[in-house]
Amino acid sequence: MDSIFTTEGLVSLLTLTFLEIVLGIDNIVFISILSGRLPQAQQNQARVLGIGIALVARIILLLGVSWLIGLQKPVLTMNQFNLSYRDIILIVGGLFLIGKSVSEIHAKLEGAAHAENKPRLLSLRSAIIQIVLIDLIFSLDSILTAIGLVENVIIIIIAIVISLAVMLFFARGISDFIQRHPAMKLLALAFLVMIGTLLVVEGFHVHVPRGYIYFSMAFAVIIEVLNMKIRKKTSITPGVDRKINVKNTIR
Repeated sequence: MDSIFTTEGLVSLLTLTFLEIVLGIDNIVFISILSGRLPQAQQNQARVLGIGIALVARIILLLGVSWLIGLQKPVLTMNQFNLSYRDIILIVGGLFLIGKSVSEIHAKLEGAAHAENKPRLLSLRSAIIQIVLIDLIFSLDSILTAIGLVENVIIIIIAIVISLAVMLFFARGISDFIQRHPAMKLLALAFLVMIGTLLVVEGFHVHVPRGYIYFSMAFAVIIEVLNMKIRKKTSITPGVDRKINVKNTIR
């Protein structure tokens, strides 16, 4: 325990916490999208319960380090190509995330064309189960990375607790922002499709740095924010122009 309060321990804790928060961005987006499908009164409850259960599950995974590392051993061979349980979980999880996001995009497009075709509300249990399952899939790489960076299990647990607390703190604000701006929701869904594709690709042993994904998504968000400001100004300007035209007509 004393090793945590050394310079090396504190640096490791800060570094790992930052890493866990960055790797949790995609999780926050998924939770925001999923909780938006719940009745208003249950949305915050789903976020709290889902992240709380995921926290316990992550710690259990971490304590079973030997089992987690064993998931990387090959269990299936196809033409000299090896697949481990970890690869299979990433592929299945990525396909689920792609399918879920694409279905949400389809429902949104259909809803725009037909007002009666609104996405069905989820049950609280279904939302929590999906949040926990996706969080565990995302946790595989982050926990394995944490084990490679830090040997002290207590530091890893503290970093996970802090990162999930930050995730819980920002989840509601991000969720409300996404629900208020349809274009942002579409971008978030596109982001999840990219993350799902990334998981599938990594399951087939092709490593793609997530920094590229986060940079491209951040760039898209910045462009959309600028578009929102432009649309806001253009929606005000015509009214001003009309007033000027009316005054000129009267003169």
